[in-house]
Amino acid sequence: MTASPSLLAQRLLPLYPTLADLPATLRDTTLAEHAQALRVPEGQLLFDEGAPCRGFPMVLSGEVRVARGTPNGRSLELYRVGPGELCVASTACLFGRSLLMAHGITVQPTELVVLSPVAFERWTAVDGFRRFVFGMFADRLADLMSLAEAVAFQRLDQRLASTLLGHGSVVHGTHQALADELGTVREIITRLLKRFERAGWLAIGRERVEILDAAALRALAAGTTPDAPA
Repeated sequence: MTASPSLLAQRLLPLYPTLADLPATLRDTTLAEHAQALRVPEGQLLFDEGAPCRGFPMVLSGEVRVARGTPNGRSLELYRVGPGELCVASTACLFGRSLLMAHGITVQPTELVVLSPVAFERWTAVDGFRRFVFGMFADRLADLMSLAEAVAFQRLDQRLASTLLGHGSVVHGTHQALADELGTVREIITRLLKRFERAGWLAIGRERVEILDAAALRALAAGTTPDAPA
């Protein structure tokens, strides 16, 4: 995907308003000489664990799933990156000049602009952009701490209930996708969903789960209700 620096700036600014803090010459020169615009299909591996970071991604549309573990095997989802958001794995790699500690895969067709490491260093020298990056980094870190707490202390049925609620009244996707999101295997997710269905909390269809009793799921997620029937 090719685009002029001015067009890229026009598309990026509504999503990343902090770019207005950059001197226009620096911003446009960087986008012209040190940025790559990409259009990536669903299911594409963008970066992998143990590899050097090739740049700083800024998502224009679509979504990237960032996880630990093998891309084609069992993994634990850490977070997702959508338009206007930043990738902690890439940011940490660039700041620390280290290798990537997670992999990223597109979960839908995605457009993004990737800044080179040189460009990222130049932009983070500007106070406004640097504060934005650290602010987003702090928010992601808080999310990851919550995830670590859930994995360490919550049962899988509680985590599943919380995840279902986070997707709205109808969850579209396969049992395998839910398993990937929770870092477990499909068979366990299917077993738990059937338990919830027997309890009357949800209805399972083809690649969809309809929530019938959000209050019960919410109580389970909070640990204030008995288990669903086995």
